[in-house]
Amino acid sequence: MTPTAIELIRPDWPAPSPVAACSTTRTGGVSAAPWDSLNLAMHVGDDPGAVAANRALLAAELDLGAEPLWLRQVHGTRVRAVGDNDDCADAAFSDRAAQICVVMTADCLPVLLCSRRGDAIAAAHAGWRGLLAGVLEQTVACFGGAADDVLAWLGPAIGPQAFEVGDDVHNAFVDEDPAAAAHFAANRPGHWLADIYGLARMRLSRAGVTAVYGGGRCTYSDPERFFSYRRDGVTGRMASLIWLQP
Repeated sequence: MTPTAIELIRPDWPAPSPVAACSTTRTGGVSAAPWDSLNLAMHVGDDPGAVAANRALLAAELDLGAEPLWLRQVHGTRVRAVGDNDDCADAAFSDRAAQICVVMTADCLPVLLCSRRGDAIAAAHAGWRGLLAGVLEQTVACFGGAADDVLAWLGPAIGPQAFEVGDDVHNAFVDEDPAAAAHFAANRPGHWLADIYGLARMRLSRAGVTAVYGGGRCTYSDPERFFSYRRDGVTGRMASLIWLQP
């Protein structure tokens, strides 16, 4: 497949000038269907050569000076910090220039964070399991207790009109915090529509982060631009990246 132009989403947030960030779409790579075309994940059945080519295309497009810190995500709460060689984590934090934090998603919520001073950044993979377990709180804690100094941006994720969950997920969130009930709408019996953006904003606010931007791009309902595991099953992954420019 001949690659087309890479389409990127740039966060609309007041991040300071050293901070660079973006989310990819599915457009601009070399992977064949059903991973067409800018699949960035090695673990979804795609040709590893195509994934490597896609990662190289992205690095060239963004003029990255280093390899992103690709993670083995497990829907947990562990945050990979500077100098940590264990890539089994669902978030990454850095306060060093040119160290690129990245998470991959295909319905789960990517959350990018930075300090207002532009001296620290993080990326978190926040599906419902990670949200409930506290991945955002763990990531915010890496900023050293100054949560009011943190900005957050919510990338593309499955929207509240498409994200159906069962009583088990609804009850787990509401039992943990009754305020979570505001982010669920009753659907068919025993099932709810969940607003993952709203749940993330609630958890960030509880952690002290009130400057939250983004949200509203539904991966499930836009097959031309986004991969969606819930919609397609076998599919690729987008990436959300953030780094400090030297």
